[in-house]
Amino acid sequence: MAANKKKRKLSNLEFVLKWSIVSAVILALLFSVMLIYYSTDLPSTAKLEENNRIPDIKIVTVDGQLVANYGEAHGATLQYQDFSPYLVQAVIATEDRRFFEHFGIDIIGLFRAAGVNFIAHRVVQGGSTITQQLAKIVFFTPERTIKRKIQEMILALWLEHKYSKQEILAMYLNRVYLGGGNFGVDAAAHNFFSKSASELSLSEAAVLAGLIRAPSRYSPTSNPELSAQRAKQVLANMVDAGYIDLEKAVEGEKDLKHEGHVTSGNMYFAEWVAEQVPLYLGLQVSDIIVKTTIDLRLQKAAEEAVKKSLDENGEKLKIGQGALVSLAPSGKILAMVGGRNYKTSPFNRATQAQRQPGSSFKLFVYLAAFEHGLSPDSTMIDQPVDIEGWAPENYEEKFLGEVTLSEAFALSLNSIAVQLGQIVGIDHVIEMAERLGITSKLMEIPSAALGTNEVNLLELTQAYAAVANNGYKVQAYGIEEIDDTQGTVLYKRGQKEPEQVLEKNTVYKINSVLSDVVNRGTGQAAKLGERHTAGKTGTSQDYRDAWFLGFTPQITTGVWVGNDDDTPMKKVTGGKIAAPIWKEYMTVAMVGLPVEEIPTSAGFLRELIPNAPYAPESGTYTPAAPLEQYPHKSFWDKLFGR
Repeated sequence: MAANKKKRKLSNLEFVLKWSIVSAVILALLFSVMLIYYSTDLPSTAKLEENNRIPDIKIVTVDGQLVANYGEAHGATLQYQDFSPYLVQAVIATEDRRFFEHFGIDIIGLFRAAGVNFIAHRVVQGGSTITQQLAKIVFFTPERTIKRKIQEMILALWLEHKYSKQEILAMYLNRVYLGGGNFGVDAAAHNFFSKSASELSLSEAAVLAGLIRAPSRYSPTSNPELSAQRAKQVLANMVDAGYIDLEKAVEGEKDLKHEGHVTSGNMYFAEWVAEQVPLYLGLQVSDIIVKTTIDLRLQKAAEEAVKKSLDENGEKLKIGQGALVSLAPSGKILAMVGGRNYKTSPFNRATQAQRQPGSSFKLFVYLAAFEHGLSPDSTMIDQPVDIEGWAPENYEEKFLGEVTLSEAFALSLNSIAVQLGQIVGIDHVIEMAERLGITSKLMEIPSAALGTNEVNLLELTQAYAAVANNGYKVQAYGIEEIDDTQGTVLYKRGQKEPEQVLEKNTVYKINSVLSDVVNRGTGQAAKLGERHTAGKTGTSQDYRDAWFLGFTPQITTGVWVGNDDDTPMKKVTGGKIAAPIWKEYMTVAMVGLPVEEIPTSAGFLRELIPNAPYAPESGTYTPAAPLEQYPHKSFWDKLFGR
């Protein structure tokens, strides 16, 4: 009996062992086949040998006017032994603790990162080694696919086989992008500290190592507080890795306050473009010329409009900063102002600052409502609302009773927006925002209807541009073409079929209420004489942010004013400051452009009733025949009150 039991146990063990071996062999074969398959079209490794210098990057307008210049003059290519030992230690401790132990792929690090991310329910740690990062910046574009990741691993193995660890680290440090147009740590060292990367102190090395993961976010010139916090984490990493002791780390923290060096002539737009160049090309050995969308005439007008308003109103109204983005219908960025003075604060408030849009977010609420069958002439009751104890008030702290949606939007009534959000569903409002190009994380909460989620100016402006563009999605862009100095085209923006995200009827309805905002609502300060103009004001809680997003058929522009530390302004609304800045800029921008009509609901009726006489006093069309003879009868019944 015992012998039989022992025999069964042995048989079960043999079965498990047998199939474990079979499974392992099958997995190994599948992995080998996958490696062979993805190795067939790897990028040429000759590119690595060619990339032995930092290229000059000249950023120009389409017609060749110089915007900014970045390049090799800022730094040199260094050997491993030339780098400050503190810098080497800081980078390894922060980016790849087991760099000198793994073979290009850190299996232990991958499992550790997966465990941390699983516990946190989000991506907290990455598993890429320095060797993999080098492969990515040298050989690949920013495309994120499984194929790309596998090829990145294959090339990492090849790099580890061909080069020593010291050579790999030197190539990485000479190529990594650290913001401000700085390719390589020596360029960044000269830009931020006016010294070579071989001379960096402990605190300076910690600052540069901290930049690698997010150059703009942790820039010591644009975000000194975050930069210092990040550098402290790098110092803690160095202590944890055994490179320095706690006493040395404390000394390094004391030295974190430094005088940064800002290169003159840079602009917010140029910085934004320079950061994108490696995403299009990887790293190029040749000097390159980046042809951009910027219009220097409009750029100057935008800078002057923002500066003039802040100089006149900043102190008395407690406004610290302002930003502006202007787009053509295609998404071309015509002008970008990220703040009142780049030299004193290069932090780009147009692309990096996440702020509450306030009532300017109501665009998506009303779009969702119009898609669900409501119209500008639909009526609702402006009255107190209570949602689980949350009772939003209108700006004027009073309720108007029965109003049309057109009136509610023009007067920016919070009660109506919240009610609409509940009627159509906040999930549909969020979906609408994302459909039009909002990529920031949006929470599905009732207050979202009043713009309590945070977005940035660029994405909000491109969402409004989708409305101005008759319902076609707009992706803002600044690079048209990249050439080398011999005229070879390295990148050229292709023409894509635009994606229609809104039906024409919905666009006409929202245009009607957006036009009313300028004609008789909170945005009257943006009115451009006889030009057809539409837009929306926005003011966040406690007057912390003021916005105006508006457009003509040819140009869409967004304006934001506020304070970097999120302190309230002195009762500054979107209509009070942001709309006048918008008008100041757009008055210049529209010079020489024809007066064109913004299609509204009246235009929609005109298409359905071509011969209907226009009644200018009411702004509507009177049917020339009984309504029964026309389609969309229910829509007309609402419009004419029948």
